[in-house]
Amino acid sequence: MMDAFLDWEIPPLAIVADKAYGSVKIRQQIADEGALAVIPSKNNARHRVDHDKNLYAQRNVVERFFCKMKDMRRLATRFEKKAINFLSMVQLFAIRCWIN
Repeated sequence: MMDAFLDWEIPPLAIVADKAYGSVKIRQQIADEGALAVIPSKNNARHRVDHDKNLYAQRNVVERFFCKMKDMRRLATRFEKKAINFLSMVQLFAIRCWIN
């Protein structure tokens, strides 16, 4: 799946992920794309790799957004079956979160 994920028209400056994506192969794929891998090392890793802790902390904002989104039953169960309607509901939810 990483090959499909890393298929960018314009590569990002950094890719932030959790410890599960901290393998050498994934880090190398991200580096080959020209991006910085912001992935903490696992606790049992033989070779610890440093990461930008401030940038990794920003990942929390995205995680909290998806957690709030799952609390909204209409989005979690995807009442809207058409993609455009579902996207509209996600956008309305994002606006509502941004205002509050």
